[in-house]
Amino acid sequence: MPKSNFTKKQKLAILAEQDSGLSIADLCKKHQISPATFYKWKRSKEQEVDDKERLIKELEAQNARLKKMYADLSMNYEILEEGYAMAKKYLTPKDKKES
Repeated sequence: MPKSNFTKKQKLAILAEQDSGLSIADLCKKHQISPATFYKWKRSKEQEVDDKERLIKELEAQNARLKKMYADLSMNYEILEEGYAMAKKYLTPKDKKES
């Protein structure tokens, strides 16, 4: 299978030309590509967009999970700090010397 003569940037530019209203037949003639190649590029671009959206959703879910974990841990830390402060406050001087 021959390697494409078009870079990714060029492929995206050709796809953008079609979005601007140029017919696919005219576009294919202008750039000397087959309609099958054009549709293959278009499908590939749509798949990349779908992959990006899926990745964004996964990252947002992971971010929410990490924020919840942080909130739980910080609440536990505050409770322990308060307990430690109360224990320190109520230790007798005799208890302090023994520890």
